[in-house]
Amino acid sequence: MFNSSTYHSFLRVSSLVCALVLVFESGLVNEATIKVSTGTHEYLANAIGASASVEPTELNQITAALTEQRVQLNERESALREREIEVNLAQSGQTNNDNATYILSSILFVLLVLILLNYTLDYLRIRESKNSLAV
Repeated sequence: MFNSSTYHSFLRVSSLVCALVLVFESGLVNEATIKVSTGTHEYLANAIGASASVEPTELNQITAALTEQRVQLNERESALREREIEVNLAQSGQTNNDNATYILSSILFVLLVLILLNYTLDYLRIRESKNSLAV
């Protein structure tokens, strides 16, 4: 009755993928997925960067030493956060995931509306073509 075009297939697959990502992001199946998702967001945010080289000076060496100390402190903080997660003390990751959940929910809703609209218009077109052939 309905033609299975590439557009229809793309809409179905994209809505399914969006629904699965939404379930993962929201933590409906398992609470650990929220932590994994938050960690992934933070990793992607930190992975984007640029690097450049300059000639070493006294100021650059002091800055490099301070940066190294900051990196060590960040490593200690991340180790502490991992321990807190193991003990389920970290509760601040939920707010970051709420925005992603709302965005994915709205995208899924739009995709489902498009699928419904597409099938409705296909049905009306087929019905109209049958009526014009019958007359």
